[in-house]
Amino acid sequence: MTPKRRRVPTDPLDKANQKTDEQFIADYLQPDWITSWNHPKSSQNYTLALIQPSRISDADLQACFDLIVETSKQDYEKSAGKWRPDHKMKEMKSPELRYILVKDEETNTVKGFTSLMPTYEEGQPVVYCYEIHLKPELQGTGLGSLLMSFLVKVAERLPPITKVMLTCFVANQRGLNFYEKLGFETDEISPVERKLRGKVVKPDYVIMSRTVQGGELRSKD
Repeated sequence: MTPKRRRVPTDPLDKANQKTDEQFIADYLQPDWITSWNHPKSSQNYTLALIQPSRISDADLQACFDLIVETSKQDYEKSAGKWRPDHKMKEMKSPELRYILVKDEETNTVKGFTSLMPTYEEGQPVVYCYEIHLKPELQGTGLGSLLMSFLVKVAERLPPITKVMLTCFVANQRGLNFYEKLGFETDEISPVERKLRGKVVKPDYVIMSRTVQGGELRSKD
């Protein structure tokens, strides 16, 4: 019996998501990609690595999960969707995600990360930022802007994508300020206030996006 051939993807986003991490870096991140970063105040060295969930160790994935708990659990608990750890972990294991892990070079422990995916959001081809979280000692150093700039590079080099998109809790004012400094605005598909049984229901999150027709992200975070 002749084995069936694997279907070759024709959609450019499907093609991108089936690339190895090495191919993904070569095609969408070079020559801007770096694997080492130096803290501007402490001079501590950190490593950066792009990696798919299937290749992340259980310890590193758990460290990413713990960082979400540390930085964002309270916002989740106050939201309509509440904090659902099993749902969050399942999402974090989505095979088409790419993580950029930031590790302390000396201890090899995760100190920050972002996760991204080229995907379609209501028919729009985008690079979606699923998460970005940093330990307190890495906030305000420019590292957050660097990580977001990698997402922009992917979007710029992967037609037909023209947007980087993300979701932010309305209660996360620090996050909103950070994204606004980087040129993100409320997207047209973001939920709006609505009346329900005589009451005004305000969304607890906002969908933000930034078009990526050239330019660089600059912010101290």
